[in-house]
Amino acid sequence: MRNGMKQFELSAPIMRALHDLQYSEPTPVQQEVIPHVLDGRDVRARAQTGSGKTAAYVIPLCERIVWEENKPQVLVLTPTRELAVQVQEDFTAIGRFKRIKAAAVYGKQPIRYQIGELRQKTHVVVGTPGRVQDHIDRGTLKLDEIRYVVLDEADEMLNMGFIDQVQGILANLPKERVTMLFSATFPDAVTRLANKFLNAPVQIEIESQGFTAQNIEHMWMNVVEDEKNRTLHRVLVKQNPDSCILFCRTKDRVDALYDYLDEYGYSCDLLHGGMNQQDRLDVIRDFKRGEFRYLVATDVAARGLDIEEVSLIVNFDIPLELEAYVHRTGRTGRAGNKGTAITFVTPHENRFLAQIEEFIGFTISQHDAPASYTNEEEDAFEEKKRTLPPRRKLKTEAVNEGILKLYFNGGKKKKLRAIDFVGTLCRIDGIDASDIGIISIQETCTYIDILNGKGDRVMKAMKNTTVKGKTLKVHKAKK
Repeated sequence: MRNGMKQFELSAPIMRALHDLQYSEPTPVQQEVIPHVLDGRDVRARAQTGSGKTAAYVIPLCERIVWEENKPQVLVLTPTRELAVQVQEDFTAIGRFKRIKAAAVYGKQPIRYQIGELRQKTHVVVGTPGRVQDHIDRGTLKLDEIRYVVLDEADEMLNMGFIDQVQGILANLPKERVTMLFSATFPDAVTRLANKFLNAPVQIEIESQGFTAQNIEHMWMNVVEDEKNRTLHRVLVKQNPDSCILFCRTKDRVDALYDYLDEYGYSCDLLHGGMNQQDRLDVIRDFKRGEFRYLVATDVAARGLDIEEVSLIVNFDIPLELEAYVHRTGRTGRAGNKGTAITFVTPHENRFLAQIEEFIGFTISQHDAPASYTNEEEDAFEEKKRTLPPRRKLKTEAVNEGILKLYFNGGKKKKLRAIDFVGTLCRIDGIDASDIGIISIQETCTYIDILNGKGDRVMKAMKNTTVKGKTLKVHKAKK
């Protein structure tokens, strides 16, 4: 690598965010993708989960976005709500000092909230195909300024039956655009999609580093169904992970395993599609922060969870979809860290194991399930059970240091615009445009991010300053 992220000659606001987020050296997929996106080329990339592919397109797109344009310029389609939220957070974090506004749109969230957000200046829209199509049909998502389109986890969108919707969305977009398609695997339907909608794309193949012995140790164990819980306990005592995800096939299995672990005092929580969306997002956030050690989940967590410190994955139930093994085990061994992936296989499931091995291209080593553990191992396990994992900062927390969000009790109904707030704030002594972040004007209120540790100064000054002749209440935002 030559000169880290500086080699891409990115603007100062983007480099400042990358520094705060500790992006120092590009990963292989970032090294390959970023220059082509900056050059305006279509990209077709095969890259495994955990390779840094999200930042590979977020970084150059944040660079290319024109801040002054009010309509969306970037559209990202994702298969799951969780991934949509994560990608939206990445755009917000990397684009923080350029004041890039990204919105996530997905089902199970009131559409009126999303419509209100899309009425604001919005540079990036990230969403699931169904909800994106809904906004297009309603006319609440304007497509005429879309210049960049990303299909993320294209193979999963195929598996979930979204391909027809994706094709319909792409057919309605401006012809003059840059299109990027990222996929861990390339089944025929994804290849046909790429051939139809990408224009002479750069083809990028990143070798699957997640399946090398350097990163993840893959193993399987023969278990009896009725003994799974007890076997799992012995495995966890032996492994004693700092952070672990346990995958089950159904939400009922997740509920049952969670109840078992909770009864025995494990620091755990659960995640599955039967939960409401906000609860799912809260669980993901808390797990990322290190609020608990064991996450019991269905495959809803196999995509879009970017947590670098997960040291152990246990497939409590062997996945029946071949791609699911790739994405489940890809939750560990991320960002150069080492990890272990253990799969429980009952006597009648050996054919599923053989299919997985054929799909991933290597033999998974068999290990005997532990029959016992030593006193020393039990003591170490119990000691760790009494503590929480190390507290981890979220990406957004790292880049938000020195930023204060202020609330003003005036918005569109008082005919206030972003330019009115910017002009007023820039007249405060020691404040200029570089100190003002994202401005969100709603019907009856406005939220403004004040950067560079100057929030208190602005709040104090605005107690006695009018905006467009109007006196507004101002205080720290609660949200």
